[in-house]
Amino acid sequence: MTIDVREAYRRALDDFGVLVHRIGPGQWENPTPCVDWNVRALVNHVVSESLWVPELLAGRSVGEVGDIFDGDLLGDDPPKAFDAAAMAAVHAASAEHALTRVTHLSFGDVPGAEYITELFADALIHTWDLARAIGAGERLDPELVEACAAWFAGAEEGYRQAGVIAEPQPLPPDPDAQTRLLASWGRRA
Repeated sequence: MTIDVREAYRRALDDFGVLVHRIGPGQWENPTPCVDWNVRALVNHVVSESLWVPELLAGRSVGEVGDIFDGDLLGDDPPKAFDAAAMAAVHAASAEHALTRVTHLSFGDVPGAEYITELFADALIHTWDLARAIGAGERLDPELVEACAAWFAGAEEGYRQAGVIAEPQPLPPDPDAQTRLLASWGRRA
């Protein structure tokens, strides 16, 4: 990766957060490119994922954390819930030993660097999903797209086998890097 993954993750969450603050009152129920998720469910997913970061980077296992981050985490002020969760996640990911700490994920143990990279990629792709859902500009940060594409080239098959991404989408003639990345994640840009 050409950029420090912690910086990439922070920037991806920042970009997602800008969009969270732009969601209009009537847009929370809008459908997203994520099957079965509306805008509120998508934001709740990113908040939940962010809340897990300090716990997992502190060495706790999924079983130890349990179900405390299940259900609606947005409450009456979704932007505030997002901001607090994102700040805690970025802080945990920036800690001195975050990249080398073993994280105990549901599918096995991985180095913190791999976990943070997965978080970065998820936040980046979901930024596009949210932009599409609320009618905002869909152009992602080109440096983040490049970093994500470089990493995902080696991770795509594992994601596909695990069933966590949709089938790749057909590409138009002469696609740009963002269109190629989104298509590999099952999105039609």
